[in-house]
Amino acid sequence: MKYNKLNNGVLIPSLGYGAFLVVDGDECVRSIKEALESGYRHIDTAAAYKNEESVGLAIKESGITREEVFITTKLSNAAQRNNDIEGAFTQSLTKLGVEYIDLYIIHWPVKECFVNSWLELEKIYKSGRAKAIGVSNFNRHHLEDIKKVWSVVPALNQIELHPRLTQKPLIKFCKELGITVESWSPLGGNWESGGLKDNLLENETLLAIGQKYNKSTAQVILRWNMELNIVAIPKSITPSRIKENIDIFDFSLTAEDIAAIDALNMDKRGGPDPDNFKF
Repeated sequence: MKYNKLNNGVLIPSLGYGAFLVVDGDECVRSIKEALESGYRHIDTAAAYKNEESVGLAIKESGITREEVFITTKLSNAAQRNNDIEGAFTQSLTKLGVEYIDLYIIHWPVKECFVNSWLELEKIYKSGRAKAIGVSNFNRHHLEDIKKVWSVVPALNQIELHPRLTQKPLIKFCKELGITVESWSPLGGNWESGGLKDNLLENETLLAIGQKYNKSTAQVILRWNMELNIVAIPKSITPSRIKENIDIFDFSLTAEDIAAIDALNMDKRGGPDPDNFKF
């Protein structure tokens, strides 16, 4: 496993397991345990995913010590609107069954709330109950807004990022501020574009690169993240794919490979627009 060093010195595993849309209960417990058995040491969940209890149970049942597992969870939009940041954080601790969170982040930049939410996260961080704090789905102007008031620079910005949405300007801005970038939905998705399906896992450029290294397109994409020093959190509930996604540390991409993948960019989102969401 490779690690990235956050701006406060905390080490975060470069590849994590994303628990978005993993159904609470047996499916979640089984999948998290499978991930941990396969070598993952970074689990990403959120209050909004409604599976924090299962994540906590899986970690406990895995037999792996708490200190070995990096846990990320997120402040919900509802808690921001209700200005109940402390209550939401405490509830996440209780559901996960832990005494601290490794990384606590604002899930979405809720208008007229996220600046205050950041100040509340700083209090949690200074209390020692979160080893690092950060944001998710923040564009440059959102970061500039909290920059006016912060006393703690966000450790990380988790954003939609994949070969169809490479986010180069935002990555550059985050780097200038010392903020680590993390990609959600790193493998993209199935989109309709001009009547044609756009599935990155079947993309000819990625397939050709994969053939050179005897790797899948998913492994090529995740390795691309590693080469760019971006943390990635792919999600799967299929045991073989969970294992495949972490098997990316025995090869490297060339500069030409990286350029070819970068060239697939279409500034195309599969998920919500951070400037226009209604949840």
